[in-house]
Amino acid sequence: MKFEHKPVLLQECIEGLQIKPDGIYVDGTMGGAGHSIEIAKRLSSEGKLIGIDRDEEALKASKERLAEYKNVTYIHDNHDNIKEILQKLGMNQVDGILLDLGVSSYQLDERNRGFSYLGENELDMRMDKSQELTAKKVVNDYSEKELANIIYEYGEERFSRQIAKNICNYRKEKTINTTKELVDIIEKSIPKSKQTDGHPAKRTFQAIRIEVNNEIKPLYQTVKDCIDCLKPQGRLCIITFHSLEDRAVKNAYIEAKGKCTCPSDLPYCVCGAKTLGKIITKKPMMATKEEQEENSRSKSAKLRIFEKI
Repeated sequence: MKFEHKPVLLQECIEGLQIKPDGIYVDGTMGGAGHSIEIAKRLSSEGKLIGIDRDEEALKASKERLAEYKNVTYIHDNHDNIKEILQKLGMNQVDGILLDLGVSSYQLDERNRGFSYLGENELDMRMDKSQELTAKKVVNDYSEKELANIIYEYGEERFSRQIAKNICNYRKEKTINTTKELVDIIEKSIPKSKQTDGHPAKRTFQAIRIEVNNEIKPLYQTVKDCIDCLKPQGRLCIITFHSLEDRAVKNAYIEAKGKCTCPSDLPYCVCGAKTLGKIITKKPMMATKEEQEENSRSKSAKLRIFEKI
């Protein structure tokens, strides 16, 4: 098992969670256990760590890495189902929750999963291998309009229409089976003079991955569910890598905080505004310059923290 990627914003997350040695914490995106191991180190024998991941292979790797820690529970599920997961464990509330969204470093290391645009691998991109929808199905079965919309919305790719058109033209002759075939189509769709911001396929691959794993649509509700699952003074730390993710998290935090509409000259609130807690990060935390140089994945990372009252 390889762990070449360092966990993003690690110190900021650990400090943000304000870990109590005997507390209960959830890593909702366990991946290769980069954040989990630092949480586990800080827990006493009375504390608990619940690690959730959609990827059974990632959970297996995490178990190996955290073998010495006996107070860790591993759950193969989606963090979107956090309420149901905790109920099954007999827990209604926890002291802290961490979500590191997007593709995990573990999955990036496993090139044969089709997440990477480097090399030649089967078009898969499933975080949970038990689900039916794959990148191959998206690329070969979606209409030209659907592909263009996904690539534009989820990938913020300005050549989305040309890429979608060329994908559809190519698949008339042959099924698109590999990452290399898709990369070749994308590279031919973007003028060479415009291929200046990293790999030309990165935005399209991101968009297809988000569609395959339904990463954006449930997120707003997931954030609200996570806040509901916190104990008083419990902390929720969420790392995003995409503007749509960040917007969903920000808006859910604002709604949970609530907003008083009373005139400012009134000595106390009479409008009945309810608040679930406070936003700790007025602006999202970003990786330091040093971390960005060491870990390219951290460049687009944003951390937002919420505290339950």
